[in-house]
Formats: sequence, C-alpha cells, structure tokens
Amino acid sequence: MSHAGAGPEHAQTVGELLRAARAALDAQDARIDSELLLAHVLERARSYLFAHPEAVVTAPQCAAYRALIARRRDGEPLAYLVGRQEFWSLELTLDGSTLVPRPETELLVELALERLGAAPARVLDLGTGSGAIALALASERPQWQVLGIDRDPRALALAVANAARLRLPNARFAPGDWFAGLAGERFDLVVSNPPYIRDDDPCLQDAGLRHEPRHALASGPDGLDALRRIAAAAPGHLGAGAWLICEHGAEQGEAVRALMRTAGLREVATHRDLAGRERATLGRNAGAAADER
Repeated sequence: MSHAGAGPEHAQTVGELLRAARAALDAQDARIDSELLLAHVLERARSYLFAHPEAVVTAPQCAAYRALIARRRDGEPLAYLVGRQEFWSLELTLDGSTLVPRPETELLVELALERLGAAPARVLDLGTGSGAIALALASERPQWQVLGIDRDPRALALAVANAARLRLPNARFAPGDWFAGLAGERFDLVVSNPPYIRDDDPCLQDAGLRHEPRHALASGPDGLDALRRIAAAAPGHLGAGAWLICEHGAEQGEAVRALMRTAGLREVATHRDLAGRERATLGRNAGAAADER
C-alpha cells in the first residue's frame, strides 16, 4: 500500500489511502471494506471520507490502517477488525473469541418470536457466543427471561458486556456445556446455533472461516455431534408444549428432523433462509402448552 513519494512512515490523504487499499484488497467488497476500515481508524462516519478525500491522515493512522488492510487481505473478518457487528438491528461488540453473527441466523429469532407471545417466559440460548440470539430475543420480549449458555469464558464475558451496553437486564449468561448444569430446569423455548460443520470439511480452511474459533464451527465427522446432544437432551428441559429451534447446515435438514423425532418431539418442521436453503429445524415437546389448557 505504498504511494509514490510516500513511504509507510509518511502521512497520506484519505483519497490516496482508499485507492491504494482498494487495489491491495482486489476483491468484490474492496471498496466498502476499505471505507469502513478507514472510517474506523479515523473514528469518523463513512460520509466524511466522501466529503474530504483531500484530508491528510497522520502517519500513525496510516500505519494502523495499512495493518488492518493487510489483515483483511488475509481473510480476517471485517467484524473482528472493527470490533463490532450488527445483528437484528443491535450493534454487538465482537472479537475473535466468537463467531461473527450471520444474517441467516436471524431466522432463529423470527421463528422464536412466532412461537411465543409477549407473556413472561423462560428462554434458553445454547452456545450463545457473543449473545446475539439471546440479546435479540431479550430486546423484543422484555417480559421474557433469557439465559445464554456457553462453555468459553471469553465468549461469556463478551455476551455479558453486550447485554450491559445494550441495557437488557432480562438477559443473563452462565457457563455450561449445552444442558450440563441445568438439571431439573425447564424452559418454554430453547434455541441454538451450534457448530455443524464436518471436522474434515475443506471450507474450514477458507479465508474467512479459518480466523473464527474452530470449536464454534466444527462438530464431529458428520457435523452433527452437537445437534445430537441437544436434540436428545432437550425433552428433559422443555416444558409441556415448549419448542426447540436449531440452526444447521443446508444439507442437514433431513438428519436434524430425524434427530428431533427420535427424541420424541412433535410438529417437527424445517424452515428455509432467504436464499432458499434449509437452515433451521424446530420441534415441540409433548403435552399442551400452559396457555392451551
């Protein structure tokens, strides 16, 4: 990202930096990525870049920007570089300890909100990561008490910080390995976006995924280890008529439906994401829900 007559130690203008960054990234999202990263370094809105292409950027800021561009060129997710990601209109603080929340995961939030009304309810988010799903549900349903579980203490700390910053006191977080530690507890709704990629799937070496925590991506030789555990244990933690909703891979719908039916869940169905791929499967515990009695 050098510029004629200006080495890495020299200041450059906004326009010069953006042109060099776009050339260095040479990717479909090069323009927007270069702009978002420079706006982040300068602590300015993107509109500032368009209005002031001639503005001089200090040498330290130039160096910081070049370092971020190099990391982005290596495939590191933009959300890690800027330390935040939007999910369900919430801005979440993010770091490399959790997955980057994907737009398709918002389907879980939609399905959960459709299953229960605004009345008080106990909701569990297994493998909460940054807290994205739990916090989205807590923001939409103030009467719900949402518990997020994760075995990674760094992820839990991030989720707690996000809840505090977003002022969502009805969301709390605790350590745990799926349902372990929740003996005797039952919920009106359980949601999870568990790891579901095969351990040997070549996609784990893709530029973006290789920077995300592997334990949050891969789950056994067929990618179904976590989903098996969740489906098998769920009936023991679901109230009468309560729902389990899980995200999974586009080719795993049939297998996950079978897991839920084997566990004794009813009304099992798979829903597709906006791209038309099977993305989330749900099932209902036996018995009538309290509001149906």
